[in-house]
Amino acid sequence: MERIAITAPAADIVKQLKQKHGDLIFHQSGGCCDGSSPMIFEKEDMYLDDSDILLGHLEGVAFYMNKDQFDYWKHTHLTVDITPGRGSSFSLEIPLGLRFIIHSRLLTDEENNILNP
Repeated sequence: MERIAITAPAADIVKQLKQKHGDLIFHQSGGCCDGSSPMIFEKEDMYLDDSDILLGHLEGVAFYMNKDQFDYWKHTHLTVDITPGRGSSFSLEIPLGLRFIIHSRLLTDEENNILNP
């Protein structure tokens, strides 16, 4: 049972970005600059600390969320998608004229019992 998933079109973009940039990391901080949108960076460009929570892996890329943001989202299942448009972040998909977005739904009772004991 997973907290996070990715759509096929978004997965294709992640694969393209991995080919171009190597090891990557997703992060959703909740701060400014599209902070409530998932952003993808070269792995060595992202500093993680104790306030970041690993939600899972998408196409082999770890997805982290800041703990404060996670407190708001912990009862939801998240799906990363891609959409045309330019976000205001430094995320690697931006030069492609695309941006990652999140679709969410509430966890089922069963999922919530397992993921949030």
